[in-house]
Amino acid sequence: MVEVERSERGCVVKDCLMLLPGRRTGFGDIVVEGDSIADIRLRPQTAPCTTLVMPGLVNCHCHAPMTLVRGLGGGLPLQRWLEEAIFPVEARMTDEDIHAGTVWGAMEMLAGGTTCVADMYNGKTYPNGFVEVGMRARTCIPGLSIVPGRLEECISGTRSWNRWMREEAKADVYMDACIHSEYLTDEKFCRGLADANRELGRRLHFHCSETRREHEECIGRHGKTPIAYLADTGILDRGGYAAHCVWCTDDDFRIMAERDVTLVHNPTSNMKLGSGFARIARAMELGVNVALGTDGPASNDNLDMFEEMHLASLIHKGLANDPTVLSPWDIVEMATKNGAKALGRDDIGELAVGKKADLCIVDLDRPHLVPALDLPNLVVNSMHGSDVVATVVGGDFTYDKSRAGAEFDGVYVGMEKARADLLAAVRRLGL
Repeated sequence: MVEVERSERGCVVKDCLMLLPGRRTGFGDIVVEGDSIADIRLRPQTAPCTTLVMPGLVNCHCHAPMTLVRGLGGGLPLQRWLEEAIFPVEARMTDEDIHAGTVWGAMEMLAGGTTCVADMYNGKTYPNGFVEVGMRARTCIPGLSIVPGRLEECISGTRSWNRWMREEAKADVYMDACIHSEYLTDEKFCRGLADANRELGRRLHFHCSETRREHEECIGRHGKTPIAYLADTGILDRGGYAAHCVWCTDDDFRIMAERDVTLVHNPTSNMKLGSGFARIARAMELGVNVALGTDGPASNDNLDMFEEMHLASLIHKGLANDPTVLSPWDIVEMATKNGAKALGRDDIGELAVGKKADLCIVDLDRPHLVPALDLPNLVVNSMHGSDVVATVVGGDFTYDKSRAGAEFDGVYVGMEKARADLLAAVRRLGL
């Protein structure tokens, strides 16, 4: 049972094991004042402990509204999956549908210890779902050359949303720059967004080299890989985070390291869609920051970052025939501080004094988590999102399993209405 001592100034999470900066573990109390960690009181552990506190997880690539189409089109390769299963349904989605899917996806992430997400979907107002649930997010309007007026919509929508967030909403849900991908945006669009982003100053969220076909067709069109082509348009000048990167070359990795572009690894989605395996160990050797993402729940089919950590650890050891590839600490950092770095954040992703109090609290009193001999190994290879008992965002317990029937304190609608809204949207879409 998590022991929390509450006061008007904040709270103290008592008698807990912790994952700390510098790849250290510790035992003691975490003192939260306001929205930040005010103190970490370490002391020797003299009795068994059933609570682990780690930094809130950062999901660096997601499409949360796609909870509406969870698992749809399973078994199809990427292009057929998009064209036959996903696009026809998305064309029927209303703003109300998208909002319902966003809220439900955010609740799923909070229940699994994710405190911040980088999300990509259509709609100027869909980020409201993250605001209402009390989750940190970096959202975006995906750039698509095939949609008339989309460049202007991306620029004006991003500018107006971020102004509203700063001046009125006071939440931590901002819009970044975005193109869906090289193959769905032309050079004029990329250069136009790059020019506008000199004033907007946002990092770029995009899909890149997800499939061999995408990668090779770009070379056929431009004589360059997607990363090299995009770098030449200037759209990577403010840095960013690229999802998938399965077919990236060593030269691509060098460009990414130079331009401060994070590789966002999506192991579940890449395997489900048969896209291949990103060369994560090589990217890290060449200086690329690597983070983790779930992708959307249609190609995953859940938003469990613990599952992504587990798969990321295993598949690269197997591919390399080397059990030393990617240590448990490497993987934990991909899901926490590397994700924060991807989003340009230095105030989240670690348990340290002065950082935001974004906490993932896990109950270790489970058969598959005893004994807790090696905490980072336990996190990566044994834990599930369902082991999370509380999630704290900026000092607020936005998810707390001990509040039966009212676990999601930050959700304006409550869980029952959120579920009803989602299922009503699913019925409207004829699914």
